[in-house]
Amino acid sequence: MESCTRILGIDYGSERIGLALSDPLGVLARPHETLRNDPTLWHRLKSIVAAEHVLQIVVGMPLNLKGKKGKKAEEVEVFIERLKAETRADVTTWDERFTSTMAHQTLIAMGTTRKSRQNDKGRVDAMAAAILLQSYLDRRKRPASGEPWET
Repeated sequence: MESCTRILGIDYGSERIGLALSDPLGVLARPHETLRNDPTLWHRLKSIVAAEHVLQIVVGMPLNLKGKKGKKAEEVEVFIERLKAETRADVTTWDERFTSTMAHQTLIAMGTTRKSRQNDKGRVDAMAAAILLQSYLDRRKRPASGEPWET
């Protein structure tokens, strides 16, 4: 059912992969979980895509302050190619600049302690994925400056 589909947000990292899911209407993003970037990754990722009826995946693209791709972007592009092959989902990239910083700030605002944030770095990664996905969802709802509103 299309009404039960979700969009998956991914904050890629060499050690951990933060995941977020949209609600079925594609309005709100929430942190889902963090996966270790190890040999079990693809099995677990495919299971989540199937269980949550994910048809679209938004992957954070690491850009520098000038908006250009750096060395880490090459690693993300390799990940995206395998992601497309493994899941057959529609994959979109999205600018992930400052999402980790915003995730830290959000967790601070939520009252999490410094020790808690340091001990559970996966929580920061999942929150960064949620911020990335929410940015994407919000952008789909409104046009960029100068573009007409969708009706």
